[in-house]
Parts: sequence; structure tokens; C-alpha cells
Amino acid sequence: MTAPGTPSQTVGPYLSIGLSWAEGPAVVAADTPGAVWLRGEIRDGDGAVVKDALVETWQADPDGRFHTPGFRGLGRCPTGDDGRYAIRTVKPGVVADQAPHLAVSVFARGLLHRVVTRVYFADEAAANAADPVLARVPGERRGTLIAEQSADGYRFDIILQGPDETVFFAL
Repeated sequence: MTAPGTPSQTVGPYLSIGLSWAEGPAVVAADTPGAVWLRGEIRDGDGAVVKDALVETWQADPDGRFHTPGFRGLGRCPTGDDGRYAIRTVKPGVVADQAPHLAVSVFARGLLHRVVTRVYFADEAAANAADPVLARVPGERRGTLIAEQSADGYRFDIILQGPDETVFFAL
């Protein structure tokens, strides 16, 4: 007989208990100057959408600072039945010698531990070219870390496995 899953075995349905909250997707208010949406979807190794994942972002403010009064810097959004997430934020500033980026954690079914990646921005080509972390990623894989511009912000899809897998970092 197989025992049912427990919180220590998989994120699964347990992520909705305490990990998401109503204001989680709103890093900034809608009327914040420079507010943009980061939208995307999560897919598994077979290309199926992952409808029970959670995307968490952490970032600097537009001036490249962390822990600024009035700026939370943390976003958290569960995926819907279509595997999509959306986080309203502002584009972060340069931090030290690193291009503007968001740190991203993904929690999902079948993952014993979160996976961690970064989101860089397609319209920051010069900064991206000089970024020391992005430079360590093989050239043919860097595109999996670049968010493309969209009508109201940026699009960043996350692929958990397979030939087009998003680059994830070991922490």
C-alpha cells in the first residue's frame, strides 16, 4: 500500500496553505511610476502546464537597493489552471556589477525543494552582456533567463525539465 504524500515529500496541494496571500502578486501598487507586469506560464518536461505551482520573486528597487522603506521587493503568485502567473512590479536597478534582474523561486508538485533562477530583461542587452552571473551560463542557454517585452511589461515562461529547461542555479 502506498502512503499518501506529506508536506515533506512534495509541495503539491500544501503550498496553498500559508504560502500565497491576496497581495502577493502586487510588489507595487498599480499607480506606482514604472509599474509593469511580469507574466508567464510554467510547463513540465512533457510540455503540460503546471497548474499548482507557486512563483516567488525577490528584487532590488529601481535604484538597486534592498530593504528600502515602502518597497517590499517580494512577490508571490500561484499558477492558475492554465499554468499562468502574473506579478506586478517595477524593473529593478543595477546591483553592484549585476544587470537588473529578479531572483525567482518555483515551488511545484513533484519538487522536493524549490528551484531557483533569475529573470533578466531583453531591453538591457549591454548590462546583460556584462553581468558576471549570466556570463557563467552557456551562451546557448542564456535565452532561458531573458524576459521578453510585452504590451504591459515582460513575459517569462519557466520550463521545469527537458531540452528547453530554464537554467536553474544550485544554492
